[in-house]
Amino acid sequence: MSRSALPLNAIHAFLVTARHLNLTRAASELCITQGAVSRKIATLESWLGFALFTRHARGLHLTEQGAALLPELQQGFAMLVNATEKASRSNASIRLKAPTCAMHWLVPRLVALEQQRPDIHVALTTTLDHGSQLDNFDAAIVFGPSPAGSICLFEERLTPVMASSVTPPTQIGELAKFTFLHPTPDSRDWQLWLAGLDAALPMARNQHFATMDLAISAAIQGFGITVADVTLVQNDVVNGRLIAPFATSVATGASYSLLQRAEKDAPPFLPELVAWLSEV
Repeated sequence: MSRSALPLNAIHAFLVTARHLNLTRAASELCITQGAVSRKIATLESWLGFALFTRHARGLHLTEQGAALLPELQQGFAMLVNATEKASRSNASIRLKAPTCAMHWLVPRLVALEQQRPDIHVALTTTLDHGSQLDNFDAAIVFGPSPAGSICLFEERLTPVMASSVTPPTQIGELAKFTFLHPTPDSRDWQLWLAGLDAALPMARNQHFATMDLAISAAIQGFGITVADVTLVQNDVVNGRLIAPFATSVATGASYSLLQRAEKDAPPFLPELVAWLSEV
């Protein structure tokens, strides 16, 4: 390999593997196979002309030369990451990550923000990981216990909702005749709501979804009745797409919270986005 072709991807693989000293965990973080990690490290070893790791029964060990090289590569790679992140923050694009379950609440707010402030561009990335952190994003909405330093947007409160075209039940017992739409592969959200009312129901017909937004969409189409967060479905209820037949909602103890990048590292207009989303 030409000495001028510095293998940056291989350096990244080396840094991740050196942190874990385990090919399986390194491959998981890099989202590639163990074989691919090994090939990247071999590429870097070939470029350098010496081995970086030795294999042992309990995992990997850095060689003496690999251990000596590691701190300088860590420092150099961090400088590259910081430089590229700084260049990325130089424009008005705000990188926002949010769980798909928040889309019914989030998208109308982003549309309204764009209408009022066309100079603010939000690059939205959705995820199924409710508890993920900022990673390489400028802001992130997370679900669950509120992380330290985050802004609590709203607490989760569950209530049944269904399409407005369907005749609603007047008593809890009448729910048994509907198809139950579950926002998760198990039935925990429905069970939380029923437990809050000290009630139990037979559930003869059930459909399970991976996320709450999918269950809400199915309810809007008249597929059945789901239990959903009252804040997430607020716009759908106001616009007549859904009805909430019961006034009772049950707090789950979880929250939707907003994490943001530190002010010194923040892109332009991030404070405006945070203020906008905080006005629930």
